[in-house]
Amino acid sequence: MSGANAARGEATLVLEGIALVVRPSFAALVTAEAELGSLLALVERAGEGRLALSEMAGLVWHCLAMRPDGWTRERLGEALLAAGVAQAMPAVRMILRQLVAGAS
Repeated sequence: MSGANAARGEATLVLEGIALVVRPSFAALVTAEAELGSLLALVERAGEGRLALSEMAGLVWHCLAMRPDGWTRERLGEALLAAGVAQAMPAVRMILRQLVAGAS
């Protein structure tokens, strides 16, 4: 998988030694919103420090540009937990920033 392109609003998230490209496309965000509910409400919860681990995993899962072979949503969640939530925060912030502010 190639590196993230910041000009396209992408970020890299390294889990289990694999560089995952996170891309908050319109289709990905619509799919995430269908599952997680209002993404604007999610942004508000995140700003208040109330973003749930399941919401973080769901948001990242739907915004992955490509899912590595054999990866499931559960594996992503376990990898996020093993790496520590702080590892995922730059990618999650990027997704939320793209949602609120649009492309830079």
